[in-house]
Amino acid sequence: MAKVHPEAFGSTSSNSYMASTRETYTVWLKSLVFHGNGCTIFNSKGEIVFRVDNYQEKSSSEVFLMDLNGDVLFSIQRKKIQVFQSWNGYKWSNSKASKERPWIQVRKCRRILGGNTTDRVALGRDKATGIGYSIIESHRKSEFKIIDSAGRLVAEATQKRSSSGVPYGDDVLTLVVEPQTDQLLIVALLTVHGLINHKL
Repeated sequence: MAKVHPEAFGSTSSNSYMASTRETYTVWLKSLVFHGNGCTIFNSKGEIVFRVDNYQEKSSSEVFLMDLNGDVLFSIQRKKIQVFQSWNGYKWSNSKASKERPWIQVRKCRRILGGNTTDRVALGRDKATGIGYSIIESHRKSEFKIIDSAGRLVAEATQKRSSSGVPYGDDVLTLVVEPQTDQLLIVALLTVHGLINHKL
């Protein structure tokens, strides 16, 4: 189970990553940087919209989620407290992170159900007011679903297939984000999921 606590989500009107329609992304689990680790995320038009670059070894202590221009939108830092690992995520504005309080906090606490791994995600200033999510991972660790506390599917990552149904490699995914869902949050959770599974 992984628990996530963001500092706060602003109103949907002020969130440029909240879309009224479903968005389909292609996620390539490769960095644009030579000899780098990370992933590149394309929208349905084939344009690069997000990229994650990790200039160190896989699963390093800090990674950066950026836009096409290389402007940092989000940084994720791994913390280790005794035997537990957690990830703190910080939103960036004007080329700097707000370090007063993480936007999200993820703690790895996993459980197995029916052969699938489920991570629990709690969003909000505290558990009482948080919005609950679950990340349900399939036997293919790169594939997962994110559902909310009401059981509504908000995002799903699956292995990408060609128009004729031929699957691409395990490092190419289709990420579908449902309407009225914070797309930056979903991509941040995809990044944490990749770090947990040593994909980034």
